[in-house]
Amino acid sequence: MKPAKPIILEDFADPESPAFKKWNYDYFKVIAGEQKVNIYGSEIESLDRVASKPIGQSTFADYLDLITSSPTEHRLFLFNLLSIKPELKNDIHYRDVTDGKILKWLPFMFFGGEGSITRNHVDIDMSHVFITQFQGIKRIWLFPWEQSDLLYKLPYNFHSITNVKEPDYDAFPGLKYVKGYEAVIKPGETLYIPSGWWHYIQYETEGYSVSVRALPSSWLEKWRGFKNLVLIRHFDNMMRNVFKERWFRFKVGKAVRKANRAIKRQKTLRSNYE
Repeated sequence: MKPAKPIILEDFADPESPAFKKWNYDYFKVIAGEQKVNIYGSEIESLDRVASKPIGQSTFADYLDLITSSPTEHRLFLFNLLSIKPELKNDIHYRDVTDGKILKWLPFMFFGGEGSITRNHVDIDMSHVFITQFQGIKRIWLFPWEQSDLLYKLPYNFHSITNVKEPDYDAFPGLKYVKGYEAVIKPGETLYIPSGWWHYIQYETEGYSVSVRALPSSWLEKWRGFKNLVLIRHFDNMMRNVFKERWFRFKVGKAVRKANRAIKRQKTLRSNYE
């Protein structure tokens, strides 16, 4: 956490935790199958929003049947099963390498079908995140905060307007200069995402994971998280409601201008190095 570098931990969640033995889709259907859940789809349609809106609802059991029957882009985002059934929190035992910094009482579950994605984003609260995979395989692309301009971060939002998996270098030349990591996590493995790091997530198979967080380390990160939660997201919502498409076009233009300046800096650094 001090050097702010992502890493895959093999035993952050104790392999002897009850969750690895008793949790499965049939078990979830028994304990919460009738629970109504919000379904999220492709995020390409909501690039101008802080968070994408759900596209529908179903029962939890019907959703689990959907993702196990065929590939689908439908996801459950920040699903609160562990709040609905708080006794499930006791099924995960952590080997806490953070010396008590992780918020074990605030876990979130994420479910997705094969091929579903989460757009490239930074977490609004700037927390450190530990994602433990329980079912299926996830592939995650990671980039440091310092490359936000090259990734075409949308101003007053917390995601970029580019597809980092299939980059269009003609439309977004800044992507030629980004450097990051590609991580694949399997059941039992935990990916540590440092505060402020960009992450684009793809479900290689259907599956689910549990994330826990640790508060930002530095005062700058704390301030960014506070500002994002209390000021920026509400300001953006107000401006979007007033100016609608014009506000989005303004933000895209600003993202492109900032990227062009970042590209010039990269070219200058390269020429100086050569």
